[in-house]
Amino acid sequence: MEELTQVIKTVDRKHIGLYAKASGDFNPIHVDENFGKDSPFGDNIAHGMMIAATISEMMTLSFGSPWRESGTMKIRFRLPVYPGDIITTTGTVDKITELENDRKFQCSVEIVNQDGETVISGNTSVTVPNNNS
Repeated sequence: MEELTQVIKTVDRKHIGLYAKASGDFNPIHVDENFGKDSPFGDNIAHGMMIAATISEMMTLSFGSPWRESGTMKIRFRLPVYPGDIITTTGTVDKITELENDRKFQCSVEIVNQDGETVISGNTSVTVPNNNS
């Protein structure tokens, strides 16, 4: 199985705040430190889609523009990500299907935290034009 280009990020409060502004999602579990401390999580948590975006980053690094044009993903959120966590996004090509003028890549993807715990897992697919088409 071919490994995809790995993405490693440190999640911090600044990036969570910037994502809140960009997305308009100011849920206090993400941005209010007092609320976070009093929550069942014991701290703020990052937006799930902010973390999932590293999958799209990895797929773009691995496949380029075909990912933006034809990529799909199906993911499952498993654990929260906290400020200070270091996440590693990885993927492997599970299957390549030859089509008339393209190849379809089906991949398994996973994001783990610094403790090796899976925070997001799922599958992606992307259709890439053959070089000779």
